[in-house]
Amino acid sequence: AIQEALRCKAAGEKKTIAFNLSGHGHFDMSAYQAYLSGNLEDYEFSDADLKANLANLPGAG
Repeated sequence: AIQEALRCKAAGEKKTIAFNLSGHGHFDMSAYQAYLSGNLEDYEFSDADLKANLANLPGAG
């Protein structure tokens, strides 16, 4: 986001840049460490899992 903002500034271009920061990092760091060490489980989200989760979403509006 910073690089894009600097590019726009240099080019005189006005652009809205959305940035989202979420989480405090404690859990994220352990997951990142597991990823780097090759210890993450390769999980495939099945169609049945998808349908079950979508069925639990509240309706919009």
